Amino acid sequence: MALVLNDRVKETSTTTGTGAVTFGGAVSGFDTFSTGVGNSNTTYYAIVNRTVDEWEVGLGTLAADSSTMARTTVLTNSDGNTSAITLSAGTKDVFCTMPASKTMDMTLTTTGDTLYASAANTPARLAVGTARYTLQTNSGGTLPEWAASPQSLLTGTGDILYSSSANTLARLAAGTGAYLLAMNSGGTAPEWTENTSATKGFSVAMAIAL
Repeated sequence: MALVLNDRVKETSTTTGTGAVTFGGAVSGFDTFSTGVGNSNTTYYAIVNRTVDEWEVGLGTLAADSSTMARTTVLTNSDGNTSAITLSAGTKDVFCTMPASKTMDMTLTTTGDTLYASAANTPARLAVGTARYTLQTNSGGTLPEWAASPQSLLTGTGDILYSSSANTLARLAAGTGAYLLAMNSGGTAPEWTENTSATKGFSVAMAIAL
């Protein structure tokens, strides 16, 4: 099974109700779904009743012989919802289409957005990230996300980069002059501590001077 879109695929149907659509043959000058999409494949479709204001757009799945098409996922319809409409009597045109909600132009709404697939055949938008962040996969390895980078964390001269937890970068700002870098009392993160040897040396020098 594959998602297939093709030009000039259009058939009639007299199907009623909310079930699968039974094709009635290609409209003159167009191809059948069997030819243009192929048995058992999926496609985006539109159903339009010729005589009343009744229409539906969605993802359909063709039967093994392409004689019918299941209305697998309804995206929009004339009732204003995402349920299969109840098709009334009359001839309908059923054709391949590209739903507006599935186009990049409708998904990318801000400068710097990134387009990715949140599910099969489903485009999604990742908004532009914080300055100097990098793009990575999330912890589940399923979707992209923005994450802090060394460049984004090191904001001041003399900053030190360390891991505050597994796979998590953190920043230790530059310390006071002549301080030493040591682990904190809990042994969990680095910190700046007073250089006691320098202090002792200063005290001895003062004692001699006196």
